[in-house]
Amino acid sequence: MREISESVLKEIRKMLCEKESVIVAIDGRCASGKTTLASLLGSTVDCNIVHADSFFLLPHQRTEERLSVPGENIDHERLLSEVLIPLKSGEPFSYRPFDCSTMAFKEDVFIIPKKINIIEGSYCCHHSLLSFYDLTVFLSTDKEKQLQRILERNGEASKKIFENKWIPLEEAYFEKYKLKDHTDLSFKT
Repeated sequence: MREISESVLKEIRKMLCEKESVIVAIDGRCASGKTTLASLLGSTVDCNIVHADSFFLLPHQRTEERLSVPGENIDHERLLSEVLIPLKSGEPFSYRPFDCSTMAFKEDVFIIPKKINIIEGSYCCHHSLLSFYDLTVFLSTDKEKQLQRILERNGEASKKIFENKWIPLEEAYFEKYKLKDHTDLSFKT
């Protein structure tokens, strides 16, 4: 992962020669290392990290109609209005992370935009958000490694849920929007 981090940092540094700040999106398959990469970048450079997991759909948004469309199982509208538009403005702002384990909002997170701002998580490269990013990264991993990481991280019961629900939803999103082909950098972990 360190090699990937260095490649991403190299691209960020190139961009910072021409821009005052950059917004980086790290999307990809579950258990491919999106959060790990963001954390590694955050331990190397001063940056903000926003987790797309904080924008899971609220219960009333989880309609059959919405979930039948690839990529619609994240509140990309709220990610746009509460994070991406404010980041582009350069002004301090706050957003409300949604915790799907408690089905409630957590306390507001306050952000002062920095030179490097990272949005990480599945669906953060939703087609309606792509124009807000300066650099997009796609992480992939093979199926066997993915399931092993999910098992280690979440346990057997969650592994089955991922295998039967979340992974197929992600794969439909990747396929429909050809995400790997529409990101700037792509890595296999």
